[in-house]
Amino acid sequence: MDADAYAAAHSAEWDRLATLAKSRRLDGEQSDELIAAYQSASTQLSALSTADGDSAYTERLATAISAARLRFTGSRAGAAGIIARFFAISLPAALYRVRWVTLAVALATIVVATLAAWWLVSDPRALAAVGSDADLKHYLNHDFIDYYSNNPAASFAGQVWTNNAWLAAQSIATGILGVYVPYILIQNAVNIGVAAGIFVHFGRPDVMFSYILPHGLLELTSLFVAAAAGLRIFWAWIAPGPRTRGQALAEEGRALFAIAVGVAISLFVSGLIEGFVTPSALPVWAKIAIGALALAVFLVYMLVVGRRAALAGETGDLAESDAGARRLVAG
Repeated sequence: MDADAYAAAHSAEWDRLATLAKSRRLDGEQSDELIAAYQSASTQLSALSTADGDSAYTERLATAISAARLRFTGSRAGAAGIIARFFAISLPAALYRVRWVTLAVALATIVVATLAAWWLVSDPRALAAVGSDADLKHYLNHDFIDYYSNNPAASFAGQVWTNNAWLAAQSIATGILGVYVPYILIQNAVNIGVAAGIFVHFGRPDVMFSYILPHGLLELTSLFVAAAAGLRIFWAWIAPGPRTRGQALAEEGRALFAIAVGVAISLFVSGLIEGFVTPSALPVWAKIAIGALALAVFLVYMLVVGRRAALAGETGDLAESDAGARRLVAG
């Protein structure tokens, strides 16, 4: 086959293919024409490659074919685009979906902690079971406060972040069981209540709040969010709605595991505050203001940015092309 003659005979077809591939908009007829030209050009490229090998003609035709393929199949977003979409859309949408469960978890924790503190303050036997008067005073004046300054700030922040991030990941990963998350929440609430009861008994609740609030506002909220995500996964298994349980778990799991990443980041910030701000010489009001600002940023991201993403139809799940095939069920 004469490659020059073959290229001359089909040059107009290749030019038309390249033109259609570069068009910003195609109507139905032009789209059909693009697909037909693409199929024809693929056959011609095979014949031309066999006869002429790699040449200027085959490169020209291969370029036009590649452009046409991208035109009607699209291209995957790059790594930067995927990351940007995750933080701008997927993560806030997933956080927004668990807002009410997060609020319920927070209120339940406050109730349990308050009851535990009230029990210790009102019942001397309960307080005595926690420790002797000397032990409690030592905890009040040394153990509690020294905890935040016994280690270098950087290593302490890293340790706190690692422990809290692991706890949050456990809450989400084991949420399907429906048992571990309530156990963690109750244990955490009781511990807070016991500490509060000791400080209230000695008339020093201000000391406790001055050390807890700077980092605790964001830290506890992050843990509440993780617990809420775990409970949502459990509920998807219990009440999948029109979906199969497998489909419900897959969809909720993909969406809510994004929260693990977001919570790890917010806990890293709270760890920095706990390591560098809480034990610092700053005035108490300044420490609490820093913690409140960090919480405010998180809530704006969760409720404002998340609401905007949710109204756009986002759930935090993967795009349909990435999530895999779905099994259709009756609705």
